[in-house]
Amino acid sequence: MTQHTGLPSALLPTAVRQFLGAHIVRDADTASSFLAEDAVIVDQDETFRGREETYAFLRDAGSEFAYTTERIGAHRVDDTHWVVTVRLEGTFPGGVAELDYRFALRDDLIAELVIANHPA
Repeated sequence: MTQHTGLPSALLPTAVRQFLGAHIVRDADTASSFLAEDAVIVDQDETFRGREETYAFLRDAGSEFAYTTERIGAHRVDDTHWVVTVRLEGTFPGGVAELDYRFALRDDLIAELVIANHPA
């Protein structure tokens, strides 16, 4: 299990902090408002591009499962790249997952989000 590490939420960029807050409670309308018009989201090697596809992903991702999400780590890579690690526990296969949400920002919006398994 990953230890709680990294930056406090208050030190994350506003777009990342607000996006995650909305995404965790499955509020696709609010979460999508922090994405650039041409944003790209990659999840499990599936790519979603632009407003329509990314909104559909945010609305539907994981909707067939019940789960909780806990932020367990975060760090700044550089001025425009941030990584937030979350732990999911729920009714999906395996029951527990630790994922890295890798954000690339542009003009204070999320230009790219790559969701991938957190390295063990």
